[in-house]
Amino acid sequence: MIPTQIEAPKWTAEQLERLVLECNPKAAVFDCDGTLWSGDSGSGFMTWSMEQGLVARSASDWLATRYKGYLAGQVSEIEICGEMVQVYAGLRDEQMRAAAATYVEKFVRQCVFAEMAALVTKLRQAGVELWAVSSTNKWVVAEGVRQFGIPEERVLAAEVRVSDGIIGSEIVDVPTDEAKAEALRRVGLVRPDAVFGNSVHDLAMLEIARHAFPINPSPALLQAAATHGWGYFRPQAAEGVKAAVAGE
Repeated sequence: MIPTQIEAPKWTAEQLERLVLECNPKAAVFDCDGTLWSGDSGSGFMTWSMEQGLVARSASDWLATRYKGYLAGQVSEIEICGEMVQVYAGLRDEQMRAAAATYVEKFVRQCVFAEMAALVTKLRQAGVELWAVSSTNKWVVAEGVRQFGIPEERVLAAEVRVSDGIIGSEIVDVPTDEAKAEALRRVGLVRPDAVFGNSVHDLAMLEIARHAFPINPSPALLQAAATHGWGYFRPQAAEGVKAAVAGE
């Protein structure tokens, strides 16, 4: 069979849990949007924050145009994810943390995949070191994974430099594609035991894992999973729902 004809085996929630626990991970790494919860909290927060007046109209219009260019393939993933954090330059960090807390409470918590929440709870109870890696801004990601018991110091996400409480425009990190694997290497996770991701933008970090677990995979990641000989898990809430992954 040619690669495009190979089908990745689909796991049940029970099979996923057994496979994960059997590999006895010391560290587990999770993408967030589409993996721990449905939807795209990065673009969602961007739109919501503009509606709330957190960003000047001129900056909002500019970023909206850039995002359209991204969807059309004219702006790269790493560029748009960085710009979606830089647009808040000049605001106070505490202001963004408060906004992120409000957004997550209203729009993210109810979108968490029940099966993933249960799995993360078991891993946490087993003493596994949990990490989150995302190209969404760190304010939203840190708030979103708080309920999973993942501390902010183990969140690798899109962020800019903050000085004296004021947000700047200097990029600190934008973990996407190969940059996700690079971010993990920088914190000493050269070959993490278990990695969970949903899109082709997670492929690089799935490839460095001892055990890769595609969750709710987008079409491109599903094809990659088949090629690599990985299985995958589709949460019940995601069955029949088109994967919301831009840039593929």
